[in-house]
Amino acid sequence: MANTRNMPITIRAPYGGVHTPELHSDSLEGLMAQVPGIRVVIPSNPYDAKGLLISSIESEDPVIFLEHLKLYRSIKQEVPDEDYRVPLDKAAIAREGSDVTVIGYGLMIPEALKAAKELENDISVEVVDLRTVSPIDMETILESVKKTGRVVVTQEAQRQAGTAGQIMSEISERAFMYMEAPITRYRSRPVFPFGAAEADWIPNSTNIIEKVKEVYDF
Repeated sequence: MANTRNMPITIRAPYGGVHTPELHSDSLEGLMAQVPGIRVVIPSNPYDAKGLLISSIESEDPVIFLEHLKLYRSIKQEVPDEDYRVPLDKAAIAREGSDVTVIGYGLMIPEALKAAKELENDISVEVVDLRTVSPIDMETILESVKKTGRVVVTQEAQRQAGTAGQIMSEISERAFMYMEAPITRYRSRPVFPFGAAEADWIPNSTNIIEKVKEVYDF
């Protein structure tokens, strides 16, 4: 049925670890992204959240709009009162850089920006905010990758069948000759999400810094 019928419906849902009971902390975007015809949107900041939500509601496709629980209260940003739209199929360069590309979405973007800030005196980090994990804007990713030659992909979801793996595969197929170091990623450990132990399995800026240094020093 994919691409044969219009289905203009948007479903908002929370995801991600924020010290809540087990299943409430899960990240299931990889599962949803495997369904043909469904868009999976994950904002990383208030401005994008409003613009992406309006674009999602106006879309003729079914949209799963995932909102990280921790971002509800941890980020403040000026948002215009009037309507505006952020495109569903376009990633954003959240920070420009020249040495290493860090790719992520949702909560991983604030963590990546924090890592980039801490490294700015030694390593120039470019941060790519996917905004939409289905479909993935590979053109923006490849443009950044060809510039830096080094890539770290981050996700809160576990490794198996994740968005990070898909991106790594696409980069290997389409930009292998531009790479100066192996493509790497940081993701949650393969355990059930458990609020009391989140600090041990959810990726953070420290983990991203370690991976950036790893590919930079390769």
